[in-house]
Amino acid sequence: MAKPKKTPRPKAETPKGFRDYFGAEVTQRTEMLRTIAGVYHRYGFEALESSAVETVEALGKFLPDVDRPNAGVFAWQESEEEGAGDWMALRYDLTAPLARVYAQHSNDLPTPYRRYAMGPVWRNEKPGPGRYRQFYQCDADTVGSASMAADAEICAMLSDTLEGVGIPRGDYVVRVNNRKVLNGVLETMGLVDDDQRAAVLRTIDKFDKVGADGVSELLGKGRLDASGAFIDGVGLSEAQMRPVLEFIDYFNVVQDELSLEASRAYDEGNNDRGTQLDNARYAVSPEFKADPVAYDPDALNIWNTRVFDHLKRIVGNSVIGFQGIDELREIFELLGAQGYGADRIRIDPSVVRGLGYYTGPVFEAELTFEILDEKGRKRQFGSVAGGGRYDDLVARFTGQSVPSVGVSIGVDRLLAALREKGRIQAVEHGPVVVTVMDRDRMADYQAMVAELRNAGIRAEVYLGNPKNFGNQLKYADKRNSPVAVIEGGDEKANGVVQIKDLILGAQIAASATLEEWKERPGQYEVARSDLVAKVREILAGQAG
Repeated sequence: MAKPKKTPRPKAETPKGFRDYFGAEVTQRTEMLRTIAGVYHRYGFEALESSAVETVEALGKFLPDVDRPNAGVFAWQESEEEGAGDWMALRYDLTAPLARVYAQHSNDLPTPYRRYAMGPVWRNEKPGPGRYRQFYQCDADTVGSASMAADAEICAMLSDTLEGVGIPRGDYVVRVNNRKVLNGVLETMGLVDDDQRAAVLRTIDKFDKVGADGVSELLGKGRLDASGAFIDGVGLSEAQMRPVLEFIDYFNVVQDELSLEASRAYDEGNNDRGTQLDNARYAVSPEFKADPVAYDPDALNIWNTRVFDHLKRIVGNSVIGFQGIDELREIFELLGAQGYGADRIRIDPSVVRGLGYYTGPVFEAELTFEILDEKGRKRQFGSVAGGGRYDDLVARFTGQSVPSVGVSIGVDRLLAALREKGRIQAVEHGPVVVTVMDRDRMADYQAMVAELRNAGIRAEVYLGNPKNFGNQLKYADKRNSPVAVIEGGDEKANGVVQIKDLILGAQIAASATLEEWKERPGQYEVARSDLVAKVREILAGQAG
């Protein structure tokens, strides 16, 4: 008789596209969420925690319409016994659930409803380097206001949030565009085919990667990519593509116009005017750093005015295009009144987000400092947040359009940016470890750790097998503990404890000379009553 096969043991590995987060990462994320929530709360937004699971019907048209609607999301179908056989899915963002919440509870909520939400979201997409199927988002939205003041407020709050978590002014910019201006450009181009319009918008979105020349090739016959493969273009004529090229290359166009006008002013002896125009160019240049002396509101107003004039020329007679420009102008007037200049928030027609989602202003927060990629090449860190106006989302439930605007911050990318800037240590210190020299005196060691904790110091007693003292120090090393406390029988009899500075000890072992080691041995004998004071002194020295 054959022996029954053993059930194979499961593999101890995370599912593809997911990862585990350990102590320091969780602590850092918690602290960042606390800081972001503080900014949102200061702006008057209220917290909301909605379900992580929604019906596929509630998540809406942004999912593929297939027999098993799980492409892009993690979905499952309830059995007939559980319900009506409805399809359920993990939320893929925090905005779709907000639309359902507002539609369901609108009679009980104030209008406008201002809420913020934080938590994990899940997307059933192909994972890659730094791209996971579960990640954290921080959202803030205003539902029920058509005022451009709501959009301006979101931009200002995003700026304050980035600075609040430690991104200095000059290392980020919030870029703002308007989907209506894009639609005006498409009208000017004479495009009526929806597929062709969508192809043009996708091409505009590649501007940061391929530049103006690459966009021109992709709008025309096509181009060779980095691998040598040929990518078919949209097939526009030069006359058709001219408006979109002038649209995305607005920065250089406006800079050249200001430079030419400044030169003319100098030639005519109007040095004050020339300086003002040069200041307008400088105020939005990559070299600009926030400085109360250099900040020139008049110069920044000139810049924004010239961008608006440029956009007007491009949209021609398009009514929707002019409406978008007027909305942008109002946003920036409101931002200017609050002191937010183009050094922090500026117009950028190359921003294209959520083509089937956003209906008006769109914005994106980009970090402008350079990092090295996996091949050692310099590149900008890139986008960490984005959002915009979406006036049609709630209408799916109510049949009535509800104007809404919001922003979403990618927490993991923002944390990575702070590590790149050295604002967050990759490894944080663990707890003070009270070692166990005599297992029969566990009460003494627990009393020590209680004193440390009551003084606000993170501490623990070693709870493993105390037989081998070396293993206790190895444990403290794995915990990245800053201090170890030692009290053997002799120390107990003499009323003293030994306190070992583990951070200094590691530094001494790695690089110190014998003389330096003798001068600062990293281990101190103090009276038992001075335990807390000495530990606090050592921790303060390590922090300094």
